[in-house]
Amino acid sequence: MDIILVSHSRGRTWRLRLDARHLLSWLPFAAASVAVLALVFYAGLSLQPTRGLLPTRVVGAWANEFDVQRKELGAARKQAEEDSHALARRIAQLQAYVIRLDAAGARMTQIANIDPKEFNFDKPPAIGGPETPTLDGQPAVLDDVIGSLDRLQKQLTDRERQMRVLEDLLLASKLQREIKPSGWPVDGGYITSGYGGRTDPFTGLHSSHPGIDFAAAEGSQVLAVASGIVIDAGDRNGYGELIEINHGNGYVTRYGHNSRLLVKAGDRVLKGQAIALMGSTGRSTGPHVHFEVLLNGNTVNPEQYIQASR
Repeated sequence: MDIILVSHSRGRTWRLRLDARHLLSWLPFAAASVAVLALVFYAGLSLQPTRGLLPTRVVGAWANEFDVQRKELGAARKQAEEDSHALARRIAQLQAYVIRLDAAGARMTQIANIDPKEFNFDKPPAIGGPETPTLDGQPAVLDDVIGSLDRLQKQLTDRERQMRVLEDLLLASKLQREIKPSGWPVDGGYITSGYGGRTDPFTGLHSSHPGIDFAAAEGSQVLAVASGIVIDAGDRNGYGELIEINHGNGYVTRYGHNSRLLVKAGDRVLKGQAIALMGSTGRSTGPHVHFEVLLNGNTVNPEQYIQASR
């Protein structure tokens, strides 16, 4: 048998004769080739793992490294979750502080009679300015954030304590204004008799008048000139239907000649509250309210108190 090989590029042909003599001459070369291929195949099998393409020791080292990295990643994720939870708790605490400060600020604004538009605690304060670069140009890390929150919480705690003191002072000041007599005991009307010496309207003799008389239409409301506790309410000789209020700090006020009493002994009354209706009961010549101010048990001229709010 002959095998003819043709080369078109070179324009040549080769003829291989396959007979018994030629086959025997090629046999050693074929055996050597088969031996080399078998050796390579065996070496590949000995180097690869059971079903992989890499050596077992390399695969094992990589598997260990992957396991370490998975554990480190899990620990980092857990730490990040703990940090985020801690940060959320701190933020919640700061929000509680801010809510309390807003409430205290709103109360003080109301106590001090400040225009709420000037101090609106429902809106953030107006701030601004040109943009400037950071000091080191580096973003804040978690430790920096936690440190800032610590400082902010301390500042909020200090401000809350200061605002509580200020609120107490404002309340005390307001209370002092509320319990100190000031203003008229009627809304309108006019003064018919002052404090001190006068001619008695019944006897015509010179006498001392311990209060000031305010006249107005019968049935007009009689108003408390300060907050306090009613200590007497009823018919008293000469005063007719009388209201007596204790305001503390030694102050007591009296309102006489009423036609009807609107409060009773033991009631708490506020400044400006209607306590009676004007009348002419007791020793009186017509509808009016007899107004007295006592300080530490002694009558004093009410004029300085009725003029205090004018």
